[in-house]
Amino acid sequence: MGYNWNWGIFLQPTATGDDTYLGWMFYGFKMTIALSLSAWLIALALGAVVGVLRTVPNKWLSGLATAYVEIFRNIPLLVQLFLWYFVMPELLPEALGNAFKQTNPIMQQFVASMVCLALFTSARVAEQVRSGINSLPPGQKNAGLAMGFTLPQTYRYVMLPMAVRLIVPPLTSEFLNIFKNSAVCSTIGLLELAAQGRQLVDYTAQPYESFIAVTIAYLLINVVVMSGMRWVEEHVRVPGYLGGK
Repeated sequence: MGYNWNWGIFLQPTATGDDTYLGWMFYGFKMTIALSLSAWLIALALGAVVGVLRTVPNKWLSGLATAYVEIFRNIPLLVQLFLWYFVMPELLPEALGNAFKQTNPIMQQFVASMVCLALFTSARVAEQVRSGINSLPPGQKNAGLAMGFTLPQTYRYVMLPMAVRLIVPPLTSEFLNIFKNSAVCSTIGLLELAAQGRQLVDYTAQPYESFIAVTIAYLLINVVVMSGMRWVEEHVRVPGYLGGK
């Protein structure tokens, strides 16, 4: 094989002279972590609310929640990203749209990416929450109401604590997906991990080293997330459910 391996390229100064190529990769790694975690927090909170609304008796509320899920789950992520970054600023009130377009370009890309990932993932989280609530025996809801709780109190104190514990495993998959989906955000110029890997190839012509480093970084994220969520699952597992003891 005629390829010239050069792992030392990461320690060399960049073409712009402001950092090393390893520094570029680390910047992309931090951007991916910040983007994914911020989007996940929004998606988890919003998805929980929408998931609960999908199970309430009120047909208007459940219908609106269903429409939300179907819209954000069925439109491709890349299309949603372009809509948030290119179209939404034009639909906002003129003053607000101009303020957004005049902010730092990196901030524009980050905010659009975060909102897009959060809403796309929240629809998937909502389905997990709905499934968790619907998997509970009807007697739990009836018992809560019989004790004098209102319906919101029954959800808060009886059904949601149990449902959330049951859906930790599928939520782990959604948590991992948000890190992988963040790579799509490079299409609007955000220099996250995958984008930095491609930039490294452009400047160094060392594609194998660049993308092996990117792969290792994603594997590291995967291991940390899986380990953390496995710990959470072990500590919230319900006896008699999902292998609980």
